[in-house]
Amino acid sequence: MEIEQKQAPLIEQFVKQASTLNGPGPALVKLIVEATSHPSLFAFSEILSVPNLLQLQGTESSVYIDLLRLFAHGTWTDYKSNAAHLPQLVPDQAVKLKQLSVLTLAEMNKVLSYDQLLKELEVANVRELEDFLINECMYVGIVKGKLNQLRRCFEVQFAAGRDLRHGQLENMMQSLTNWLDTSDNVLSVIQDKIKWAETMCEEDKKHKMEVKSHLQDVKKSVHSKVN
Repeated sequence: MEIEQKQAPLIEQFVKQASTLNGPGPALVKLIVEATSHPSLFAFSEILSVPNLLQLQGTESSVYIDLLRLFAHGTWTDYKSNAAHLPQLVPDQAVKLKQLSVLTLAEMNKVLSYDQLLKELEVANVRELEDFLINECMYVGIVKGKLNQLRRCFEVQFAAGRDLRHGQLENMMQSLTNWLDTSDNVLSVIQDKIKWAETMCEEDKKHKMEVKSHLQDVKKSVHSKVN
């Protein structure tokens, strides 16, 4: 999708930057803040996997690795629950984390109630929520959908994928395997039905030929008696 294509050069840029920085100084912290504030970046696992970031472990700046993990896999609710142990967010980071929270909710349900979104995003009212969904989500391209004011919900038609959490890839592969197994079973049933239909068709043709032959015999018999 277009949103993933736009992110690819940004991810590469931040990964290269992180790979050139040495020492647990402010440069790595600045890079993390820039990455989590960037308006077009919504994937962080590749940055998180850069070995140089380990230089922050054991220092007072190690909380920035936790912050990067939060942006990779967490939500606004997760941040609020752990805010005392994480750096304070700048406004752009707060917007970004709320955008990511919408993506997480969209993974679980394609119809998101306004009440749920108001609570999860801590938005003051419906007008502010709808403005956020339009301007910060749909316009940006991370989701597509319809605002249903009558039902007070957001109907999701498309949502960009987030970074895979630990174990999520295995679950996806298992789901795909199960789907393939089911598809094979369905295909086998369909093939059996086709064979049965072909057999019935052949029997029907044979029966019609027999009836036709019998009719011809009857006609000949009647004709000979008349003569």
